[in-house]
Amino acid sequence: MAEITAKLIQELRAKTSAGMMDCKKALMENNGDIQAASDWLRQKGIVKAASKAGRVASSGLVTVVKCDGMGCVVELNAETDFVAKNEKFQKLVSDVASKALELSGDFDATMDAVKDDIAATIATIGENMNLRRIAKVTGQHIYSYIHNALVSGMGQIGVVVGLEGDKAGADEVGPKIAMHIAANKPDFMTIADVDPATVEREKKIFIESGATAGKPEAVIEKMVAGRIQKFYGESVLEEQQFVMDPSKTIKQVMADAGVKLTGFAYYLLGEGIEKRDDNLADEVAKMLK
Repeated sequence: MAEITAKLIQELRAKTSAGMMDCKKALMENNGDIQAASDWLRQKGIVKAASKAGRVASSGLVTVVKCDGMGCVVELNAETDFVAKNEKFQKLVSDVASKALELSGDFDATMDAVKDDIAATIATIGENMNLRRIAKVTGQHIYSYIHNALVSGMGQIGVVVGLEGDKAGADEVGPKIAMHIAANKPDFMTIADVDPATVEREKKIFIESGATAGKPEAVIEKMVAGRIQKFYGESVLEEQQFVMDPSKTIKQVMADAGVKLTGFAYYLLGEGIEKRDDNLADEVAKMLK
């Protein structure tokens, strides 16, 4: 059996928000495999499938920039919330985003172009900063949305969506779809974008949760099919119920407007970043003794 270390327990806890003893047991049951342990916790009903977004955080700003046919979402991190309110940091974010757009969303080229500006701002403010990520979306029509804006165009959530088709229809639904994405956090654009292995994993989790126990095979097939449709409705943008009119899916809203999706990007500030937590580390270490 793989050694169950404090680092593994911390990683699983950050991923699932489950209790430490539950995380330790899950890892022991699954030979230290993080993904398998996460699935095991879901099967046991200890945690529900959820975005990592609500479980991790970091400081800085997310911004969006766009021009004809292209938009970028950019995340620049700092150590504290205080820095995000600093005008010098905000100017840096704006300059970096403009450069990212100019360089067609190429992360390496953008980083090379702005590294001296970042270093200078670090020296001025006295806090570490880094350009974390850039996402590019292309399309005939580009729309964006910033949620929890600290200043115009910068906040905690940034969305860019690309559409093609009727301009009047796109102008009507584009901004609304961008807001919908911010609220519903889809993982995929279409069903075709979902990896078959992901679908099989969802089926396995559902079956092993015990929900189908004792049911006839025909009933199980229908239950599994229903669970996968629910998964699509939660995770796939086109299949989600439109937040402003739940009687329609996003696919139906776009069809009514005469447009199609070409792409989208969603960034939540700090998503996936695990902050150092000395108290948690100490607690885990003690538990392992």
